[in-house]
Amino acid sequence: MARLKTKWNQEGRKRTPEEIAGVIGFNLWVLAGESCLFLENEGFETVSRFQRLDVIAEFVAFGAHIADRMVFDDMTATEREIFINSLGQHLADTMQSNRRDVREGEYRSDFINLLNERMSEYSEYSYSHEDGPGFSMRRLAGNHVQDVMGEKDNKWIPDYVIDSEIPKILLGLKRVFKGQSPSLSEAEFAPPPIPESGVWGEE
Repeated sequence: MARLKTKWNQEGRKRTPEEIAGVIGFNLWVLAGESCLFLENEGFETVSRFQRLDVIAEFVAFGAHIADRMVFDDMTATEREIFINSLGQHLADTMQSNRRDVREGEYRSDFINLLNERMSEYSEYSYSHEDGPGFSMRRLAGNHVQDVMGEKDNKWIPDYVIDSEIPKILLGLKRVFKGQSPSLSEAEFAPPPIPESGVWGEE
């Protein structure tokens, strides 16, 4: 299991929803990167750093949706929107930074589009706090990873993702949320500034 950051170095002060979302996003990226590495270690190889980031993006999008489901009953609609938007912005910044390390360009908007699309898709499937996402949602996540991994040994990828990687991501997120629970309960939620374009994800 990846080494996750579940607690603050400096405890005792209130954290903003943006700070908490940043910690969730950091750990989700770690978990997604580890899942991609395990796929490659099992012989499901990527051919470029960009393809590796495509795989990570699918794991991250799945994890972000799970994070949304995990806070659904504990936050108001406004609080949840602020938290999830902050998480999405943090993940988009991380994706932008990693892709620009490979090639100059603007990648945030494509990732945000992917994130919004996956959020909408996964919302159609069942989820419970006891069992997590239903099998159909897990299968869909596995299929999306399969789609970006390419042709080689393609047919085995969904089963591997379902059986091996999704349980690790779920366990990791539970650990992180447990560590952040006191901060979430004390956080002061304020409406986020409306971007000039009026569209989330655009400046």
